[in-house]
Amino acid sequence: MTMSKPFPSWDDQFVAGFDEPQLLQYRSNLLGSDLRITNYGGGNTSAKVMQRDPLTGMQAEVLWVKGSGGDLGSMKLDGFSTLYMHKLRDLKALYRGLEHEDEMVAYLPHCTFNLNPRAASIDTPLHSSLPYAHVDHMHPDAVIAIAAMENSEEITRKVFEGQVGWMPWLRPGYELGQRLAAYNEAHPGLRGIVLAGHGLFSWGDTAKSCYENTVDLIARAQSWLEQEREKRGAIAFGGAQFDNLAAPQRDAVLAKVLPVLRGLASQANPMLAHVNTSAEVLEFVNSKDLLALAALGTSCPDHFLRTKIRPLVISEAVYSQSGDELTKTIEQLLAAYRADYTAYYERCKRANSPALRDPNPVVILLPRIGMVTIAKDKATARIAGEFYVNAINVMREANAVDKYIGLPEQEAFDIEYWLLEEAKLQRMPRPKPMVGKVALVTGGAGGIGQAISHRMLAEGACVVLSDIDQASLETAVAAMAKKYGADHIRGVVTDVTDEASVIAAFDYAAAQYGGVDVVVSNAGIASAAPLEETSLALWNRNQSILATGYFLVCREAFKQMKAKGLGGSIVIVASKNGMVASNQATAYCAAKAAEIQLSRNIALEGAPFGIRSNVVNPDAVIRGSKIWTGKWSEERAAANKIEEGDLEAFYRDRSMLKRSVFAEDIAEATYFFASELSSKSTGNIVNVDAGNLAAFTR
Repeated sequence: MTMSKPFPSWDDQFVAGFDEPQLLQYRSNLLGSDLRITNYGGGNTSAKVMQRDPLTGMQAEVLWVKGSGGDLGSMKLDGFSTLYMHKLRDLKALYRGLEHEDEMVAYLPHCTFNLNPRAASIDTPLHSSLPYAHVDHMHPDAVIAIAAMENSEEITRKVFEGQVGWMPWLRPGYELGQRLAAYNEAHPGLRGIVLAGHGLFSWGDTAKSCYENTVDLIARAQSWLEQEREKRGAIAFGGAQFDNLAAPQRDAVLAKVLPVLRGLASQANPMLAHVNTSAEVLEFVNSKDLLALAALGTSCPDHFLRTKIRPLVISEAVYSQSGDELTKTIEQLLAAYRADYTAYYERCKRANSPALRDPNPVVILLPRIGMVTIAKDKATARIAGEFYVNAINVMREANAVDKYIGLPEQEAFDIEYWLLEEAKLQRMPRPKPMVGKVALVTGGAGGIGQAISHRMLAEGACVVLSDIDQASLETAVAAMAKKYGADHIRGVVTDVTDEASVIAAFDYAAAQYGGVDVVVSNAGIASAAPLEETSLALWNRNQSILATGYFLVCREAFKQMKAKGLGGSIVIVASKNGMVASNQATAYCAAKAAEIQLSRNIALEGAPFGIRSNVVNPDAVIRGSKIWTGKWSEERAAANKIEEGDLEAFYRDRSMLKRSVFAEDIAEATYFFASELSSKSTGNIVNVDAGNLAAFTR
């Protein structure tokens, strides 16, 4: 946590002409753009605005406040709830006290202004109860560090010189809103209030003054912490106990450990992994105080709702293990964590608590390596890691000046298993069928490879595009990242004929996501020549790419899927030419036939491990296919005694259905074999050739 970079500046020229809701959005985006101010999805902002009531035509005071589930950094105007202030004030007459505060959430929809469909969040009363036109509620590391100190109240007074108040921890909700208002009224002239263990409330008369007040208070907290730490000569986390592993050693351990870890944590639901080896994380996991601080758990509720209250720490002794020994050790560590988490649930549960959720850890700390976070999708895993980095920053600063304390266990449980949080989880839409799955597609930058990747990305999968053409690969990855989100797509340059390159591609997939669930072997070339003119070099080139290359890809896929222990699907994109010979294409046809037999052998050996292997046989996919941009087009036209421009019509008209075959058709068949739609199919072949009698499977 450093102040070397200033907070984003308010740009008067940019906002000239903005109305109050637009200024609120601008302020929110500024605050959410800096993780030192608040986390992804964390914090909330509001503005009280005079607007024309669509029913009466009269001016009404309207609360614009961040709605449920939004993110300040990226939200638009439709991310705000709008509510009548006079109705929100009238709710006080309905309030029956702390034991009944959750029922107040059901009244919020009755206060909606202008039929706004954006649901109001539980934090709405924190904004409506304070008398200020503009209110921010942020979770900055620097302020949480002060809020999580044993002597938080005293230090808050010292840091802010009486300009900021302090209140003991209370769960966000209607009661906290009332207490904030009462405290503020009893202490006139405050610039903000620190809530113990949680964060900062601050305000202003205008959007700009509110923003500047908020960032100034955060900067003041950080500056004070830095000065105090320097004055005391504090050593972060008690000093270093371990050194970092060199990058090659680190990567080798992650490639080995992550598929096993992810597989064992995904027994109930598919999970994805994210790795963080940042300086902040390494300082923490290598420290003498690691075990003691990790056991205390996180303080801010926004942190542990994402991370669980405590992480799992994996000993360095595990790194040297492999095979069954490694699996057994990690299984024992996870079992112990699950037992501890279940005991926590049993100690703290109430009569109406939701059922026990997935008891596996979200955060796994590895000394000398970094942090792994595991969650239902890549974005959630990444964001959980960002939240734990915030928690690390809080622990570092709090312990340097005072003593860090976590939230009491029962309070933490009541937040984690809050019925309102459970209701929010139940309202979430069902995930797409490939969420939590990782596919690696070779030849991914080509027409068929891209179509296959788009098909799986659209169903929620994460995809690693593998291709030898770096420029095309980078273009394809950028386009898919823009369409589906950067978390869902990665690219790795791979030469499938090079064993080390293929192994590196699978190690990369493990480091990025925790291993593969689907592998589509699709990299290819095409060539044609009469038999007597087929050179050994041409023969070897076809065998190297189409036979050896497919073998290497499938072998490494098999290894990783077996280590992960959850099965998997291998799809070989072969060709109609693997089923029936084509004139003057001996080398190509022989290699494609080898691919089909390879798939059958994989299906045989993979069945005991739930690893399926199937084949898709395209024919004459001309549009968008890279193999038709070289000599193959010229050669096939010559072999069939037609003009190159007539190739598509030639192949279409020779098919039984008289239809052209497109890359998207191959993608559909591949998706069938990749997904659970074909969970009981292995060793099979699907021809996508518009009908070719000679290629019928027998």
